[in-house]
Amino acid sequence: MIKQGLDISHIRNQFPFLKPHSDTKPLIYFDNGATTQKPLRVIQGIVDYYTHNNANIHRGVHTLSQKATTLYDNARKYVSTYLNAKHPHEIVFTKGTTDSINFLASCFAQYISQGDEIIISEMEHHSNILPWQILCKKKNAILKIAPINLQGDLLLDELNKLISPQTKLISITHVSNTLGTVNPVKDIVALAHQHNIPVMIDGAQAAPHLKIDLQDLNADFYCFSGHKMYASTGIGVLYAKEKYWNSFEPYQTGGGTIKSVTFNETLFADLPHKFEAGTPHIEGAISLANALKFITDTGIDNITRHEHELIEYATEKLSEIDTLTIIGRAKNKAGVISFVIPNTHPFDIGTLLDKQGIAVRTGHHCTQPLMQKYNLPGTVRISFAVYNTLEEIDYFISALKKTIKMLQ
Repeated sequence: MIKQGLDISHIRNQFPFLKPHSDTKPLIYFDNGATTQKPLRVIQGIVDYYTHNNANIHRGVHTLSQKATTLYDNARKYVSTYLNAKHPHEIVFTKGTTDSINFLASCFAQYISQGDEIIISEMEHHSNILPWQILCKKKNAILKIAPINLQGDLLLDELNKLISPQTKLISITHVSNTLGTVNPVKDIVALAHQHNIPVMIDGAQAAPHLKIDLQDLNADFYCFSGHKMYASTGIGVLYAKEKYWNSFEPYQTGGGTIKSVTFNETLFADLPHKFEAGTPHIEGAISLANALKFITDTGIDNITRHEHELIEYATEKLSEIDTLTIIGRAKNKAGVISFVIPNTHPFDIGTLLDKQGIAVRTGHHCTQPLMQKYNLPGTVRISFAVYNTLEEIDYFISALKKTIKMLQ
């Protein structure tokens, strides 16, 4: 048994959802890669906002509007500090990772011409495929795919071979949502910058598990979703270096994005307001700041260490099941483990595990090209958060063995 380095009971007590829902079966939540549960401080922060501070922001002179504006602006400052961005105005709030990448693809279109190239990898989520695929079709540009090996490691030498004078962007996931592979993104950024190529990092599966230092990483763009790291749904971040924000045209326009409007001309607002049209997700930004405070108080290094123990322990136990194959054996993994059982559909496994109180994810995980590479219809995926335990893994393994026996 691996020794746990955190007071997990104290952590779990901060999550109301994790309290037992019935007396007959446990609640084991192993679908954190899809969304995490929320600590009380996040829930209470949303309640407090709507109870005491609800008002629209930036344009009201009354006290409530000023209080709401301060909460929203302070949330941006906290996110910026947490990520070690150079400036708070480099942080733009979005609906989440999908919205952020579509946002960037729309803004980045001005840099793409016929024959230009964008590089992604075989392990990308659909959200980091479709926007670039559509942009390339519109511009008659070329989408290049960096390969991975069967263990799930990105082949850096092959990525390097794809780079040409026509390469205008590399967009890569930090952590694969299906394989758990942690890509060497700092090395990729350094390689790309040797050729003056900007890099976008999809951090949806990395931000909950790893320390993110934007100035050290030096990526040009970085994005993630709040709901995967203990905040509410509908809030996310798109980071871009200031020089890009200054050159981009607004993705959306309307209220909040302007300094002045006439029927002949519009003068847009300063950063970041130029890129946040309409009433923003105020309570979502507040929830994200509170979620990051929870992570800070817990310690991101402690979280990384604990979750690594969970990954190692679960991998060891799963490997003892003869009929089971783990998909993704990269040297450096975080967050998730995917597996298959021969002649057994992942959906059936997920359904029977659910009957035993265990929530897992089944299917292609929005990575159909990756499933095609492995010639699979889908996998069963377990994904961890800081509140998960070794005891939960033991119960899951027992339930999984029972499930396999029932199906075979």
